Amino acid sequence: MRRATAADALALSEIGALTFVETFGHMYSPKDLADFLAEEQAPDRYRAWAQDDRYALWIAEDGDRTVGFALAGPCTLPHAEVTPGCGELKRIYLRRDAQGTGIGTRMLNTALDWLTAPGRDLWIGVWSENHGAQRLYQRHGFEKVGTYYFPVGEQRDFEFILRRKS
Repeated sequence: MRRATAADALALSEIGALTFVETFGHMYSPKDLADFLAEEQAPDRYRAWAQDDRYALWIAEDGDRTVGFALAGPCTLPHAEVTPGCGELKRIYLRRDAQGTGIGTRMLNTALDWLTAPGRDLWIGVWSENHGAQRLYQRHGFEKVGTYYFPVGEQRDFEFILRRKS
């Protein structure tokens, strides 16, 4: 695992799309999924994050194969207690065949370490039906403090907002 650079944008886009489809693709119409992937997994988004000091982006590789990534930065979740100083674990994606290897835990810990600062609350948005992720985040001190709807094309997914107080 290493910090990603702008040169990794295409690989990050590809692994982002692959892992999103692996995990959630069955939930959406082909049009909603295609629209979401075209916008949310565009290489330009990853390039911009890699070049912006407010964000940290890590890429996990197994040999020459990208297996996952983590993205952290300023919190943009829709909650009244979010302040400009809050941090958010925005994405942590890992190929299904790399799960259970310890890479996901390493990515999570690295991102949380980078985000942690005195007086800084940390936030995560998680799908309401992703019980495994909710348990994982709870073990890391996060508590449910709100809900919102996450758009995937025309569909709106019911999400939980989790926070870890500083």
